[in-house]
Amino acid sequence: MVQELRSSRNALRRGTTIALALSIALASVSPVAAQSLTDRFKSLFGGKSDEPAPPKPPPAPGQPPEDEVDCPQVTVRAGASTYAVGASGKPAVGNEIRFQASITKMARECSRSSAGITARIGIQGRVIAGPAGAPATVEVPLRIAVVQGGVGEKVIASKAYRTTVEMSEGGSVPFTFVIEDMTYPEPAPAVADSYIFYVGFDPQALAPEPKGRKKK
Repeated sequence: MVQELRSSRNALRRGTTIALALSIALASVSPVAAQSLTDRFKSLFGGKSDEPAPPKPPPAPGQPPEDEVDCPQVTVRAGASTYAVGASGKPAVGNEIRFQASITKMARECSRSSAGITARIGIQGRVIAGPAGAPATVEVPLRIAVVQGGVGEKVIASKAYRTTVEMSEGGSVPFTFVIEDMTYPEPAPAVADSYIFYVGFDPQALAPEPKGRKKK
């Protein structure tokens, strides 16, 4: 009886230690990896990490300056900043976690287009292997939405995406994802300030698309 109690305590301690290590890994990034990821991320939006972005060309005659385009702030949707997957048929908690993904950084830029406003939104994140062991590749589901905030929140546009992350032996892999096809009608000046870009993980993005009805 005493031996079983000791074994149970030791297993609990091991699980707590692994869970703590997972939490610390999610909150820390080595300087070399962070610098490399930052360079890659900033190159997608022009300029290098140690140099200011080059000035944009002047607008065409008759066109308003690009600086006048209202580009909403980008933030992570509450409750969607992490994505954890557990072992088959088990909840993603403690020693049953296979991997956990988190969003660490975001950026955006907007321009006018024939559809109204076209936004480029970049997301940096990290996938950490869990105690249950991560697969060789991880499918990360994401959703990006344009929302008009206020008392009655209104979704203007929303799209689901997925990106594949190749895991490494170290068990901690950064990823970068940039979307270029988020378009929405240009808002009226009176409500433009209430617009916001929401990003977050959305497991439903991994669900297969429903099959269309067969034509008779």
